Amino acid sequence: MPNTASALELDAYLRLSRASLGEWLAAIRKISGCRDMACRLHNGGGPVGALSALESEQGFIVCIYASQGMDLTGCRTSDPVVLVPLGGEPQIARQGGRWQPLGKLIVARPEDRFHLRLPELGRVMIMRPRTDILNNLVNSNAGLPIAECHELIDCYLRRSLFFRDHNHARQMTSELFCRLGRIAREESKSGCDCSGLDRRLLRAVDKIRHEPDWDFNLTELASYAGVSERNLYYLMKRDAGITPYRLYQRNRLTRVRYRLVDCQCMVPHISRYAADEGFSHLGRFAALYREHFGELPSETAQWRRNLLEAESGHSEEPLAAP
Repeated sequence: MPNTASALELDAYLRLSRASLGEWLAAIRKISGCRDMACRLHNGGGPVGALSALESEQGFIVCIYASQGMDLTGCRTSDPVVLVPLGGEPQIARQGGRWQPLGKLIVARPEDRFHLRLPELGRVMIMRPRTDILNNLVNSNAGLPIAECHELIDCYLRRSLFFRDHNHARQMTSELFCRLGRIAREESKSGCDCSGLDRRLLRAVDKIRHEPDWDFNLTELASYAGVSERNLYYLMKRDAGITPYRLYQRNRLTRVRYRLVDCQCMVPHISRYAADEGFSHLGRFAALYREHFGELPSETAQWRRNLLEAESGHSEEPLAAP
């Protein structure tokens, strides 16, 4: 099965891909906080899906991608969570009720004990903001302004392609939660402006993200985008806040992360994966990796190994927090 990360939001923070059912359950229980969650696959077996997760001071976000149809049951957390459909027409059932379309953002409370049904290629985001922000979302007097919340989240996801490093990712995630809280208090509008990214810039971004064998060449990249080198650099800094090379470097690091997350061997070949993406100095690579993802490459690989050990029953050690 091809790596599903390219179809998953926040793919730079991939935690699990090409997973067995046992690994999937261990991971999603830990990441989401739904300790008694269960999963029934519609086809009975095979790889389950992918997960990405990003935590900030104001809350955390989990994105779920279903490689095949599934029912997630027993989804109960100690605090309310925000559920956001991202694609594939997912469904929700609350308090033992009937399945209904999850067609828009909703707040699910602990007493809901909700179930999620994801079709093949379905995608859902689970958000758990800090308590005061969550209270604003739950207790909004006029009801949540759903359209504005969706606009804000969509803008955040588009901008996530241009996170400069881990600190910037955490900062932007905290800002998302704070802005959702202000919208719920009716103190501001969403004020997003992500739809106007220059198409020439998007062409350059597409080449960087989807041509893994391409070696960085600013002249070639500018020609592909249809602008001069100077203008491409200007567009990237103005609209994305990142230089072309920095974006290229981050995507190379992300591709190493895909391989570490997918690796099921007990000793991952970190140096080989890094070299395949052009990182010849392992110490410098490890420092860059930690700068971009908030952990060392060995920690990314260890998290997957913990899942394998938990599934096989060879270890009682709890999974490390993402």
